[in-house]
Amino acid sequence: MKRFATGLFIRISIILVTCLLIAYAWWTVPASRSLLVGVGIILLTIQTANLHRYITSLNRKLTRFMESVRYSDFAVAFKADSELGPSFKELNQQFNEVLEAFRQARAEKEANLHYLNTIVQQVSVGLISFDMAGNVEMTNQAALRLLGIYRLRNLSDLQSVHAGLYDILTGTPSSTPAIYQTSFEQELSVRCATVSLRGRPVTVASIQNIRSELQQKELEAWQNLTKVLRHEIMNSVTPIVSLVGTMQQIVNTELAGADTEAVNDLREALTTIEHRGRGIMRFVDAYRNFTAIPQPRLAEISVENLLKNVIALVQTELQQRHIILQAPPVPSYLMIFADAGQIEMVLINLIKNAMESLDGHRKPKLRLEVKSQDNRLMIYVSDNGPGIEPEAIEKIFIPFYTTKKTGSGIGLSLSRQIMQLHNGQLKVTSTPGQGSTFSMIF
Repeated sequence: MKRFATGLFIRISIILVTCLLIAYAWWTVPASRSLLVGVGIILLTIQTANLHRYITSLNRKLTRFMESVRYSDFAVAFKADSELGPSFKELNQQFNEVLEAFRQARAEKEANLHYLNTIVQQVSVGLISFDMAGNVEMTNQAALRLLGIYRLRNLSDLQSVHAGLYDILTGTPSSTPAIYQTSFEQELSVRCATVSLRGRPVTVASIQNIRSELQQKELEAWQNLTKVLRHEIMNSVTPIVSLVGTMQQIVNTELAGADTEAVNDLREALTTIEHRGRGIMRFVDAYRNFTAIPQPRLAEISVENLLKNVIALVQTELQQRHIILQAPPVPSYLMIFADAGQIEMVLINLIKNAMESLDGHRKPKLRLEVKSQDNRLMIYVSDNGPGIEPEAIEKIFIPFYTTKKTGSGIGLSLSRQIMQLHNGQLKVTSTPGQGSTFSMIF
């Protein structure tokens, strides 16, 4: 402060001296009074401005500092010099340190927001937040995917595609769950919660596909049951088959000379037991695949090429069965993110089921068609066979259930499981006497 006071004293002294000189010149040089007054006024103006700037320099720094804080402009830096004394240097340093603290706080806030946004975008539950006017402030990819839309700016955008959901979001009280069924037969559980954000109400809605969750739980239950049954059956049948083999050796060695009817009956019975036992072991072991599907290796694949490969694999059998295949052209730009091998397996299984259902039909036809709608892609496998009875259509995806004499009952279960691993759906519609259509929805 001493240096500041010294500078202030010097500037005031200069102004006083200038005034005295002007007064002295006024009295001693009457002829040049006008010129002296003009020069004196200019000097006094310059000196007064310099004094004002010198005195208000601290206020200007305070103003710049406050404006930086107000408008979050933390790129400002104050010159840490000591022209006005050590205390002013410390003040400048403190200004810079406070601004640096604000910079770090803002950077941390932005990092936290980015972190939270990443979490929101990665969760499988759809999230939508909107204000009282219906303006959507935040939505994640899961919500857009569940609703089959590209973007959502206002809840009114839902009226044309999801009118029922719009009514739920705008009319359902907070914390009251509601169920909404989409055009793709998805059952969505919708929950709304209203929070106060800086004094204004904001509603956060969570959307979850409970049908896929229920199907997943059901599938896990069947898999666990299959593991237990397979373990118990194999543990029981294996020693029986082993003992039968031992008894056959005894019969063939100890009773080799005896050719009585009883010995022949025993030998035949043991052979039958061994044959059926090994058949049961093979049958049970076939269900290993039901609980051992690997995770899909996802990649972007062309739907057109996918169907071409599948058709090439089944073309010969279609010709042998005299089945007419209808396959409309597929646009080359249609792509899906999937495991090509697993999706081919599902398509081949559906086509083979359709071909078997067409046995004995006078004019068998099979149609393989692709459609794209509402940001979703559907592959349809249709036939004009006898169709599926209503009481059976709810059971065909249950493991081990089959309507075929030689079927194992796991083909459709495996296919649905593969589609679930791809976050898709496998559905069926059928009219007895007219045919069936299986839909793969991505």
